[in-house]
Amino acid sequence: MNRYSVQVTTHFEREFLKLNHQHPEIKSIFRDQVIPTLSEDPLNNTRTHPIAKLQGVPAGEAQYRIRFERFRFRYDIVGHRVYLKVCSLRNEATYR
Repeated sequence: MNRYSVQVTTHFEREFLKLNHQHPEIKSIFRDQVIPTLSEDPLNNTRTHPIAKLQGVPAGEAQYRIRFERFRFRYDIVGHRVYLKVCSLRNEATYR
């Protein structure tokens, strides 16, 4: 299986640092779950990961979303590179 290079945008870095102040567990989730998953299978060909291709989102505007616990990471894929663009916290009121 081909490996993908995972890169972050400056927008992603800013959002990540803000979330890290209030939710320090995000760092280990990102390092131990998000990066390995996106390096191996960002298109979710194995259908074993919490990845969705977002409907109606054009290429270049974070077409894919991966979720781990309360965190959401949106990204695009160009060739064998994954560009992380958005990092957010799930709104708890959404699912009530």
